[in-house]
Order: sequence, then structure tokens, then C-alpha cells
Amino acid sequence: MERVLSLVSDFVWGPPVLVLLMGTGLYLTIRLKGLQLTQLPFALKQAFSPHQDHESAGDISHYQALMTALAATVGTGNIVGVATAVVVGGPGALVWMWLSAFVGMATKYGEAILAVKYRETDSKGMMAGGPMYYIEKGLNARWLGLIFAFFAVIASFGIGCGVQTNSIASAIRGTFQIPVHITAVFLMITLALVILGGIKTIGKVVSFFVPFMMIFYVSISLFVIVSNYELLPAVFSVIFSSAFSSQAIAGGLAGAAIRYGVARGVFSNEAGLGSAPIAAAAAICDHPGRQALVSMTQVFLDTIVICSMTGIILVMGGEYETGLKGAELTMSSFRIFVGGIGPYIVTIGLFLFAYSTVLGWSYYGERCINYLFGQRLIMPYRVLFIAVAGIGALSTNLDMIWNISDVFNGLMAIPNLIGLLALSGVIVSESKDFNEILRKEKKLRIRNSKK
Repeated sequence: MERVLSLVSDFVWGPPVLVLLMGTGLYLTIRLKGLQLTQLPFALKQAFSPHQDHESAGDISHYQALMTALAATVGTGNIVGVATAVVVGGPGALVWMWLSAFVGMATKYGEAILAVKYRETDSKGMMAGGPMYYIEKGLNARWLGLIFAFFAVIASFGIGCGVQTNSIASAIRGTFQIPVHITAVFLMITLALVILGGIKTIGKVVSFFVPFMMIFYVSISLFVIVSNYELLPAVFSVIFSSAFSSQAIAGGLAGAAIRYGVARGVFSNEAGLGSAPIAAAAAICDHPGRQALVSMTQVFLDTIVICSMTGIILVMGGEYETGLKGAELTMSSFRIFVGGIGPYIVTIGLFLFAYSTVLGWSYYGERCINYLFGQRLIMPYRVLFIAVAGIGALSTNLDMIWNISDVFNGLMAIPNLIGLLALSGVIVSESKDFNEILRKEKKLRIRNSKK
């Protein structure tokens, strides 16, 4: 079974899907005139603005929607995924992770703008949106929306649950010597308290949880990097030479760097998968473009900031050629620079990241269940999801769980990318409309300031 899954994973993440992922992001970048550069400062300001829109439709604030999406993306990919990419693809994988994140910001923007535009209110009065809705309503292809929703439900048990809880249990057992069955029970109880309350409870919890965990990990990582700044020129030299040198190309490392850099980058920031726009669709906002800019910052924060810090520390430590992999490699790298507390820092960070991811993905999965079967199966799905969290923590075959996650990540991306390309004209049109609104707002502010 494991060999079959590995072969399928290699096929799904082969050149066609990688070209489709990167190509879609590049195409949208060109059509949107590089807005991930020109609009990023304004987008970050919008994301963390204290102003809340109480008059527009939606279930949660744009900040809570961003935190829910960040909760789902800032997970094991930021620690375990980056380590896997560096070991298998070499340090050059980081370059491709950055490139995929850059074009992925445009992809994430496009996903969110369509999610808000085509969202609808379900029978319980809650917002429902995401790729399945914009594929159905924008392309009149419900069958393709059903395929996306099915793959997303399966993926929620892998990328969004089993991988995360398995990583938590393994790291806690290795660092604190706590048996995995105790961690499994703890996770199931605490997750049930949040997940059973639905998106409003999840939104409130992650709004507190996510900023804390990001500040914790980023501040420590920055301390390590700044304290060893003299190593940075050599680190970046290794990263770029590993990605583009003739040795890398001749030895096949360039192909591995591209594949694992893009695949693990997408695993982390989920740009192109179609998961995050499900949370964006629940946001209270006056225009799709406003929430789209907020959603775009998710890729920047997840990959350009957090994944980069992990990757730089891994290369700085030089432990990626010792045979270590996954969380063990990251722990060993931190130990070099901060001593014995290194493994504790990584374990705590991994717990916070992975736990929040489970919360975010539980919402994604239930929205897809609602699309496929209606309200009646949402509660059974939540219960099953919590049970899978416990099973994942107890599992001893991490490679199989990762392969399942890779397969369904790739499969759910395909219908979503088809929808994005087919509806790219709508994305551009909505962007122009929102830019006109921003120009009017700017003129109004200038006029009021003169008064």
C-alpha cells in the first residue's frame, strides 16, 4: 500500500501539476500586474486593522478569517515540511519554495476574490463558499465542484488532521517522554471543545492562538538568525548554488529541489489547493477585493516569513546531511544555536502550529461535507474528524500518512486551478472595481484632511 501511494504521489506531484500550480500563479501575477508587490503593504495594514465592518454580510471578521486560514496553513509544513524539502531536494529547495510563494500570493488573492463573490447563505444562515461554489456558479460545472469537495474532505483527514496530530504526538514523546496515547486523548478532548462549536468558536480561539504561536516561533528564530548574522552570506550562497549550479543540474538535484520546494511550499501555504478561500468566504466584508488582499498576506506570513526562518536555520546548522529528517533535524539545528532548550522550542512550536491547523481544517472539511450532503452530516463529520485526530496521533507509519496527504493535496488542486484559470477574467474585473473604490476612499480622506 505504501509503495502504491508513493508512486501515485510521484505522479500527482509530477511536472504537469507543478507547471499548472506555478503557471497559474505566474499567469495571475501578470494579469494582476504584480499586485503582491504593489499592494502588500496596504494588504498587511488591512489584515491587522482594528476597524471592523459590522454592516456587511459574513459570519466572522476579516481578521478572524485570516487567522482561521493561517491556523490551517501554519502547521507541520513550517517545521517538518521544510526539513523534508531541504534533506531530499537540498538547500536549493528553499529558492523554489520562495518562488512558489511569490506567485502563490496572486493565486491566493484570486481564490479569495472568487470565494467571496460567489458565496451564498446556507439553510442555517451561515456563509458557504469556496472553490466548489465558484466552480459551480461561475463555470456552471457542479460535477467539478463535487469532485473538489470530495477530494477536500479526504484531504482534511490527512493534511488537516492525521499528519498534524502524528507529528505532535511523536515530538512530545521524544522531547517530554509522554506516551502517545495520553497525547491522543488530550488532543481529542481539547479539539472537541472547540470544533463542536463551529466556525464562530474556531474563529475566536484561533484569533488568540495564532498570533501568540507566530510571535513565539518568529521571535526565537529571529534571535538565532541575528545572533549568527555572520553566517548568512555563506548560507545564501549554498542555497542559491544548490538550486542553480551545473552540479545540481547534472546530478538531478535541481529536479528534486523544484519538486520538493514547490510541493512542500504548497503543503505549507496551500496556495492553489483551494482550502483557504473556504474561510475567506465566511468573512464580513464590503467587497471581494478587500478580503482577497487580506487572504494574500497569509502566503507571505506563512512561507516568506516562517518557512524561510526554519530553512535558514537548517542550512546554517549544516545538519541536513547527517541523515536526520523531519522534526528531529529541526530540533538538532536549533540545539546547535540555543543549546538544550532547542528541542523544547521546536516541540512547543510544532504543537502550536499543528494544533491550530487541525482546527482550521475541521472547518474546511465540514463546509465541503455540507456542499456534498447538506447539514445532516456535519455533526457526524466533526465526531469522525476528532476520532481521526486520535488515530493519527497513535499511528506509527508517518510515511504513509504523508503520501496520502500529498496525493489528495494534488488532486484537490487540479479542479481549483481549472476554476481559477477559467474565471481569471472575473478576478481581474473585480480587482479593477475594488481599485476604483480605493481611489475614491483616498480622495475622500484627502478632502477630509484639508477640512
